[in-house]
Amino acid sequence: MSDSTLAVGDRSIGGDHPAYVIAEAGINHNGSLQLAKKLVDIANEAGADAVKFQKRRLEETYREEVVTNPARSEMGVEYTVSNLKRVSLSDAEFRELADYTRESGIEFLCSPWDDSSVDFLEDLDLPAYKIGSPDMTNFLLLERLVETGKPLLVSTGMAEEGEIERTVEFLADRGAAFGLLHCRSTYPAPYHNLNLAFMEELDERYDIPVGYSGHERGIAVSGAAVAMGADVLERHFTVSRDMEGPDHAASLEAPGLEKLVRDVRNIEESQGTPKRYLTRGEYNNRVSLGKSLVAAREIPAGREITRADLTAKSPAKGVSPQELETVVGAEARRTIGADETIQWEDVDEGIAEEYDTDLENWGIVVRFSDIADHDWGDPDVFEFRVNGSGLDEAFSVGDYEKGLGIHAPEQVGHDLVDPSARTEATRQEAVDVLQRVIDKTREEIAPHFPTERPPIVVHPGGITTDHMDLESVPAMNEALERSLSELDESGVEVLMENMPPLPWIYGGQRYHNNFMAAEEIAEFCERTGRRICYDTSHAKLWCNYAGEDLYEHARTLRPYTAYLHVADAAGVDGEGLQIGEGEIDFERLLPLYDDFEGPIITEIWRGHEKRGAGFKQAAERLAELRDRV
Repeated sequence: MSDSTLAVGDRSIGGDHPAYVIAEAGINHNGSLQLAKKLVDIANEAGADAVKFQKRRLEETYREEVVTNPARSEMGVEYTVSNLKRVSLSDAEFRELADYTRESGIEFLCSPWDDSSVDFLEDLDLPAYKIGSPDMTNFLLLERLVETGKPLLVSTGMAEEGEIERTVEFLADRGAAFGLLHCRSTYPAPYHNLNLAFMEELDERYDIPVGYSGHERGIAVSGAAVAMGADVLERHFTVSRDMEGPDHAASLEAPGLEKLVRDVRNIEESQGTPKRYLTRGEYNNRVSLGKSLVAAREIPAGREITRADLTAKSPAKGVSPQELETVVGAEARRTIGADETIQWEDVDEGIAEEYDTDLENWGIVVRFSDIADHDWGDPDVFEFRVNGSGLDEAFSVGDYEKGLGIHAPEQVGHDLVDPSARTEATRQEAVDVLQRVIDKTREEIAPHFPTERPPIVVHPGGITTDHMDLESVPAMNEALERSLSELDESGVEVLMENMPPLPWIYGGQRYHNNFMAAEEIAEFCERTGRRICYDTSHAKLWCNYAGEDLYEHARTLRPYTAYLHVADAAGVDGEGLQIGEGEIDFERLLPLYDDFEGPIITEIWRGHEKRGAGFKQAAERLAELRDRV
């Protein structure tokens, strides 16, 4: 929600960082250290960032006569103090609990209710303090907490707006680093009182991290708070809502906490970026289900195309029906048979835009079947995509004074080409396919081009169906190295390509594993003496997924890069976007390649459409960026 951030342990709160999820154990341990440890385990297994308890010295928190004889107080105070006297952990137990929490790998947080508790917790070296709603107005306690220099997370339940304002001023005047948690302190809180929109008001007024501390039933509202931008989410949880105590009934049990954290992460993942891009899965469905302009009747060559000549039918493998007004009035460049799909090559030459493609070593992606359709903007390099069926087709496209690149198939039929497979039969099948590609390149294709040692771009395979399996990367790379060693590469150079985390295979999303992390790829290249095809789009998707810096990723792999695939990217699967329409900072990236002499392939999805307009536009934009930097 807020652009400002707080550092809590090794996590940042605010800005673009994921919501910091605090599992509030509070006093739900009912005075049992064993139960408190069980709560730590539940929070840890649920995936929360921190588990939080409460620490108080009753004689400092309440007046002496109330602590001595709670029965003399009104009912609410009597119940609260009597319960707190029963459920307090000793200092020794608290230390043991803090140690246990840290050893479990989850952050230990606590709400101190008095100065002595702050002094005690300071010895435990907490990364931050959570201030409960009852103490939001307690300037005496806040004054002591500010002295610790730790960041503070302050709940705002039971407070009026003017009281929140005064506390913010108090903390800001003292230079405290803090955030606010919107809260309704009733247990459970009715939905109609929750007023989540007030988080946005807090953010606008104070420009500090803002979160939500929820006491409502269920998990939907807490998920909604994160969707609205909450930087922090705190929820009470318990082993059982049936236990005795004030907070159990309004707490989540273990399955609920686990579902909440899962939902929060899914919500964050689904929010994405403020850009719309076509995923490859959508594109596959678009081809099958979408429509193209189709000739409603035969259209003779040279005749002006009319509205009556056109209809729209699937599949979407031609000119979009949105281009109806552009195509109507154009001259047919050939006789188009009835029920034939209209291609841009079929209509007037003037429809295609012209681009300044002054980019050295610029290349485009083509297939044997479409290389002769038009000039493609006069690229320097043709990269041929060889599919499974193409292995059996004769190459007969003539001679070209162009550079040559080959991209090996990712699959043959429905079988993935996986040279990283740990199953020997699958690995050997991949070796056989790659050797056929090499032989075809060397014997049939390369003689028609001046490139002395054509590069062949190969995907490593290494795909899993249900989850990422990074622990298996060493075994995968060992299999990959063995596969490559069995190839006869004379006359060609096999280049491994870095991969994205979530590829689309067979129309569904899968998981990549190897050849994504820069250090892993660099180590493989050093060990084997191999070079790579560096794909900027794949790299950005991996960096987004792993929280890494694309520039550093590219810089690490620059010494091993012999060939470039260049496209923009967004999110974790927005692949092959037009330059400038994704998230890559090309002005920062391009200087790494000032002295690069290899092919630069503008690998834009659907770039071949409209006579290669997407390829040409990408080359023009890259040339402009190159000249700017």
